Amino acid sequence: MRLPAIYPIVDTQALIRRGRDPLFFAEALLEGGARILQFRHKGAYSRASFETAKRLASLCAEADAAFVIDDRADIAALLGAGLHVGQQDLPPALVRRVLTDKLTLGFSTHNEQQLREGDLEPVDYLALGPIFDTGSKQNADPTVGLERLSNARRLTTKPLVAIGGITLETARSVWNAGADSIAVIGDLMPEEITKMTVRERMQAWLNLK
Repeated sequence: MRLPAIYPIVDTQALIRRGRDPLFFAEALLEGGARILQFRHKGAYSRASFETAKRLASLCAEADAAFVIDDRADIAALLGAGLHVGQQDLPPALVRRVLTDKLTLGFSTHNEQQLREGDLEPVDYLALGPIFDTGSKQNADPTVGLERLSNARRLTTKPLVAIGGITLETARSVWNAGADSIAVIGDLMPEEITKMTVRERMQAWLNLK
């Protein structure tokens, strides 16, 4: 599997804090050239949140971009979307009983031991983080840093996604340390969130590669 170098995450909690709708934000990212989007909704799924996910799936399909659901295998299966699971979610081997082999499956890890174990799972890519301090996750795991990211790169041949506190200014150092892709939440949200500023920020990220 070849992941896009930039992996935007549409985080509903972060967007609510900024007073913005996930669909508005996702449309701007796709218009800016995003080739993959992850829908991260940590609250309970209501009919409204499911409809948002369904609409995002359609937007991604129209833009020929991959769509990934965070945590929820049932929602991913219903929408024919990829899935990303964490250490506290269903193990990937069980998730594969819900998802077909054709659907993308990613798995979060936070240290070398978890990465080794994740490498044995039936997943398409592994995520490692937080690389730097991040404000997007409560009770975040200890930071990994660039040196440990570089060491972790040697432990798997699967695509490796770096996540956590990565900005336009630090992105190149993260790729140089071995990441195939960088997942971004906060740094894709300009101080003033408009369609134009989000498109420009997405394009700025793409121009790094």
